[in-house]
Amino acid sequence: MDSDIETRIVLIAPSSDLTPDQIARFVQNMGFQVTVKETCYGVVLEGPRENVRHTMRELRKLDPYRIYSKVRAFPAGDIRRCRAHHGSRPGFAQLEKEWKDLSLVEIGLICAERGERPPEPKRRERMPVNDLKKLIEEVEP
Repeated sequence: MDSDIETRIVLIAPSSDLTPDQIARFVQNMGFQVTVKETCYGVVLEGPRENVRHTMRELRKLDPYRIYSKVRAFPAGDIRRCRAHHGSRPGFAQLEKEWKDLSLVEIGLICAERGERPPEPKRRERMPVNDLKKLIEEVEP
């Protein structure tokens, strides 16, 4: 693949009101030489590196705390990854986990902009051993 061509995965945070369709249409209306492919979590952008980066800057303006991207190793439609060609989907579980965690990143970005510290995450307390024993006894025949 041409070293000047970049492929990026664009993720929309779960808390965003934007949809992948809206993002794809926005990119298409920009008129750059950027290919956009709608996905379940956002879009895939591909094109000349500078066009893709300019597109990303414009996309981020739509929802600054809820639109994220990362470089994708394979071009859009690559038969090694495309489900239409029975490609594999390694990394999807990681992508899904990252997508779920975007709300935490959003909170951190908002706090950083305000000069505040983000709230401490809630820690789950350990279950007392006696409560665990009761649960096990209830399940065992």
